[in-house]
Amino acid sequence: MPFSGGSRSGRSDRDMLMVARNGNLGRTAQRLRRRTRDPMAAFDALPAPLRRWLAHAALPWSPASCRRLWQNARAAGASTQQALELLDRAQARALQRESTE
Repeated sequence: MPFSGGSRSGRSDRDMLMVARNGNLGRTAQRLRRRTRDPMAAFDALPAPLRRWLAHAALPWSPASCRRLWQNARAAGASTQQALELLDRAQARALQRESTE
């Protein structure tokens, strides 16, 4: 039987995508944004320590924002560990903002 493109529940494919995407982010105050680039390619281009940090992050960080923080810290002379600690502090601030909203 060929794929009809619809679903048995009466929901359109777009509705199903929205449900899956929203459920994937969990409950967060972060705004949803349209992606302009391939997120997996951007993730794969990150340095290994940054990829590990991002894979275990508590918030849905974008690879671009993490790379920006990483590069700024490294350009200022921070070690890998110091750059990761900077990301931890940035995440703690973001989590604190969410808990007060």
